[in-house]
Amino acid sequence: MRFFTATERDRLIANYVASGEALAKDSAIDHWPVVKLFTPYASATWLLTEFDPEENVAFGLCDLGLGEPELGYVSLTELAEGSESSQTFVERDRYWEADGPLSAYAGRARELRQIPDSSLTTGDCSPDPSP
Repeated sequence: MRFFTATERDRLIANYVASGEALAKDSAIDHWPVVKLFTPYASATWLLTEFDPEENVAFGLCDLGLGEPELGYVSLTELAEGSESSQTFVERDRYWEADGPLSAYAGRARELRQIPDSSLTTGDCSPDPSP
């Protein structure tokens, strides 16, 4: 299962490499999310900034719909296996574009207790009213 395009994959890997280099210099980079994954029939969302192709894991803001979004790693192998073996399909939001760094999304998600559906810059980052 493919979760991102070749261009998105290249950007995610470049961010992963840049973060590794920054960490080696005792620094950090606040990347903008590259891709948004979600479950259309559940309430899980992932905003991914980095991808380690050797381990097949991505880093970003993860929200499993439990009211506790957090920064962390997600195994794309496990997402693919879960998506293939159950009704919890994981899809890429083809129309979503980030409009701020991951830290801004994380801060807003902590306030709302979920990743906001709308743009960070519009001021309307209310949660989706649907259950």
